[in-house]
Amino acid sequence: MTGPRRDAIIVARRVSQRLIVLVAAMGVTCLAALADGPGLPSLHITSPLGRTGVVGKVRIVAQVHTPAGTTLSPVTFFVDGKLVGTVEAGPPYAVDWTDANPFERREIVVQAIDSAGRALRDVVVLPPFEITDSTEVTSVLLEAGVYDTTGRFVSEIERASFLVSENGVPQKIDLVAREALPATLLLLVDNSQSMSRRMDFVRHAAERLAGALRRRDKVIVAPFNAHIGAVTGPTDDPRTIAEAIDAMRSNGGTAIFDALLEGARMLRGIEGRRAVILITDGYDENSTTSLTEVLKLAEDSQVTVYVVGIGGVAGISLKGERMLRQLADQTGGRVFFPPRESRLVEVSEALAIDAHNRYLITYTPSNQRKDGTWRGITVDVPLGYRVRTRAGYFAPSPPPVRPTIEFTVTNASHDYVDVTADELEVHEDGVLQSVDTFQEAVDPVAIVMALDSSGSMKKSAEVVRQTARDFVHAVRPEDSLALITFADQPLFAHTLATNRQWTLDAIDKYAPVGGTALYDALWNSLLHLKSVTGRRAVVVLTDGKDENNPGTAPGSTHTLEDVLTLGRQVQAAVFAIGVGAQVERPVLERLAHESGGEAYFPSDVSLLTDQYRRVIESLRRRYVLSYNSTNSAHDGAWREVEVRPRRTDLAVLTRGGYFAPDR
Repeated sequence: MTGPRRDAIIVARRVSQRLIVLVAAMGVTCLAALADGPGLPSLHITSPLGRTGVVGKVRIVAQVHTPAGTTLSPVTFFVDGKLVGTVEAGPPYAVDWTDANPFERREIVVQAIDSAGRALRDVVVLPPFEITDSTEVTSVLLEAGVYDTTGRFVSEIERASFLVSENGVPQKIDLVAREALPATLLLLVDNSQSMSRRMDFVRHAAERLAGALRRRDKVIVAPFNAHIGAVTGPTDDPRTIAEAIDAMRSNGGTAIFDALLEGARMLRGIEGRRAVILITDGYDENSTTSLTEVLKLAEDSQVTVYVVGIGGVAGISLKGERMLRQLADQTGGRVFFPPRESRLVEVSEALAIDAHNRYLITYTPSNQRKDGTWRGITVDVPLGYRVRTRAGYFAPSPPPVRPTIEFTVTNASHDYVDVTADELEVHEDGVLQSVDTFQEAVDPVAIVMALDSSGSMKKSAEVVRQTARDFVHAVRPEDSLALITFADQPLFAHTLATNRQWTLDAIDKYAPVGGTALYDALWNSLLHLKSVTGRRAVVVLTDGKDENNPGTAPGSTHTLEDVLTLGRQVQAAVFAIGVGAQVERPVLERLAHESGGEAYFPSDVSLLTDQYRRVIESLRRRYVLSYNSTNSAHDGAWREVEVRPRRTDLAVLTRGGYFAPDR
């Protein structure tokens, strides 16, 4: 953009890419012309069924069922025809794949052959992410016309004379410029049957308007009835315009709103001034579009609508007249009702002056909230003149609220089980949600290990050291680990790192003494994880309740409620291991339940290895799903989320919900 247009428009537009995850196109399972049924083998891809929009590792999972006595060839996994992994024996049948570019289409194929020679195959197509460009208006541009009491355009108004208000609140003006800009004019001419007796009048009006073109102006000629007909232009050739007007014929019904909506879309993105000149008798009988939709798109596209009502006010219904005036008023245009052909000269001259001479005004709204609401604008000059400009604008809408829920699924025996997205329902605050992303949770986990080093742990010190070492060795190399020991107060042995030797060295120095600052240890653990992105967990081992060394007072400065509140914000799963008769089971169970973790109570410290193994298994057997919430309010409120299995013998454990964004 160059010249005066560039100097006048200082509207800052920041285009943010919001990834809207699509429902993956489900592949059709192929069993070499065999359908699933009793005794027949089957293969179904169950993860991923969508994309998270983040470049990273994805676990491709297939569920394979074969009849008794049937063997299976190695199961092969392909992405876009390229082999990415093979499973020789299973279950599970799963391989890791890095989704390096979520913006490109991918086709996942998993296949195998059973001992009877039957081909098992499933396909899932991951479409590229759709990106919506959302324009955030930090400044507002107004095109305004100033008129005296006779309706004539007034030039040379000083900047200081303009007063701008938004929803009644005065605004600080950034710039006022008086420019004659090149324009693209869309002549939207009513060719419906109701206009048949006025078509000569219409042609004459359109010809005069086209004759008012200036250098660098262009015209689009669009006849319409129930639909827009053949469109001519954009063109600056008078003959082309005249021929397009001469070719118009009246027939059919009228759909003014539909035509205006399509016309505004034609002009969207065109440089310079954009205006629709609607020539009609005001009788709409076929539109499926509402006036509100037309006005919103016209505002978004910064299109001014001028109306020429053919037949005079007497020839247009009161409802039609009100509608036409509203169209013009709210977009900053004007409306004309010439009663006879001789007045067309006056109308065409007025339109030409108005379309080319405008004040450009910009201001930065004092209200910068992205709430999608309508903001009314008034512009005044304290000189007795009338100002015409658009009636307002819609503030940018907030991005969709899109939670990510991590969970585990177990059966009646508390064993982890495999599920598919079809076997689950998700309800947020009691409202059913549409899940569009579902996959196994394979991303790295940031883990804080908190070891109780109070004096009561002395007898178990060696077992604690050994089992803690076993846990450290079992943590995946890509997971980060921090270690806190807590007695009278919590102490960081080291912060999050993938260097396991740091943790092992710290465990070797484990020496129990003092009280039990349990809540402070949990508080510090959660606080350490708060700034970490991705999956988070706290693994805490304790043999007692929160108390000082004499056992006469709390051992922490923070309370259980403090920890639970912070836990909701951090959304880290807490795995609590309580040993001995002094632990407060209800406290540890609540910490685990409200965070989506688990609580374990071994009868003896010698069983700690089994509990740590259970923690590792839980972290590796988790699912992640996501959806666009039906509640789009950015209110910072807690939303209850329940993942319900369709099977009655299954149980789902989640952290229970999430906090909506507050801006």
